[in-house]
Amino acid sequence: MTTPITFYYEFASPYAYLASERIEAIAERHGRAIVWKPFLLGIVFKSTGAGPLTQIPLKGNYAARDLPRAARRHGIPFTMPPRFPFLSVNAARLVYWAGERRAPDLTHAFFRASFRDGLSLHETGVTLDVAAGAGLDRAAAEAAIRDPAVKARLSEETDAAIEAGVCGSPFFLVDGEPFWGSDRLDEIDQWLASGGW
Repeated sequence: MTTPITFYYEFASPYAYLASERIEAIAERHGRAIVWKPFLLGIVFKSTGAGPLTQIPLKGNYAARDLPRAARRHGIPFTMPPRFPFLSVNAARLVYWAGERRAPDLTHAFFRASFRDGLSLHETGVTLDVAAGAGLDRAAAEAAIRDPAVKARLSEETDAAIEAGVCGSPFFLVDGEPFWGSDRLDEIDQWLASGGW
């Protein structure tokens, strides 16, 4: 039996959005499942000394050009939300609360709300509206984002991501091999096809 692809992502990462729109086709092509793992990139930044790409001199200007170009290349609708970077902790909490079966649909709903529709997940009401639109009970979801157990789960998952070597978003583990960045998806595809090198 083949192992799943582990997909680590931060909902405020536009490159993770682009990867989320492509990873399922790659996994399906190679008979792999995906384990969806949102985490808090800000906590990783404290470990690496990095920061949001758009706020780094020169790199921010490059990303502003590269993101729409990459989206056009793959035919993915793209827009930057009005507030960026933004806090996406509530969206990540809801993915873990909703469970593994609902993770793909909920992940797509949150990413598309931000980077396709230009909505601000920083606002709790927007996050809850998106969750409700994806089929979650709004009142239950609102309670879940304040639940100490749900908060603890996201914290534990973020710590586990760091322990696994996750240094940015998106980040993939494929048969124990790490791949960082949406620009590594073609390499992942080739790795899976060839059995690695």
